[in-house]
Amino acid sequence: MIEAIEKTIAGLLFFTRSASAVCLMASVLINFANIIGRYFFSVSIPWAEEIMLFLMVGCVFTGCCAVAWHGRQIKMDVLVSMLPPTLRHLLALLSELVMIATAVAVTVFALPVIANLWDFDERSQAANFPLVIPQAMVPIGYTLMALLVAIRLLISWRRGSAGAAGPAQH
Repeated sequence: MIEAIEKTIAGLLFFTRSASAVCLMASVLINFANIIGRYFFSVSIPWAEEIMLFLMVGCVFTGCCAVAWHGRQIKMDVLVSMLPPTLRHLLALLSELVMIATAVAVTVFALPVIANLWDFDERSQAANFPLVIPQAMVPIGYTLMALLVAIRLLISWRRGSAGAAGPAQH
């Protein structure tokens, strides 16, 4: 059962990493085209900055899934690393649980905003791009992060590993 879950997660991570890479590459290509247009033809792309910003939002909130799965998020653990192993593991578990709670809270608070953007068909100024798409990346990314961290913790607990809150070994 655990192997099937890990295989499904591997597929999900492949998809999210690919989406993140596509967003980053598209942003770089738009920026390159804008630079060429601006410096060689004295014409810039009016919507380039907006779309590059939206692509970076997509890149971050799809790429964060792999970071959460592997437990590689930014941590302030200088003092924690000096604690005895039992206390260190308890604080690591608490940190993961706080991350899950925060991700759930952000998702809950973001959903009404997403609904309003959808209902009113809000669009960006320069590109006339639907704002619901980049804004929806926030709760999608946070939901996936919470789910992946919870699954990682449950798998670690199920296997009875000593470092239940440590990163998954993949």
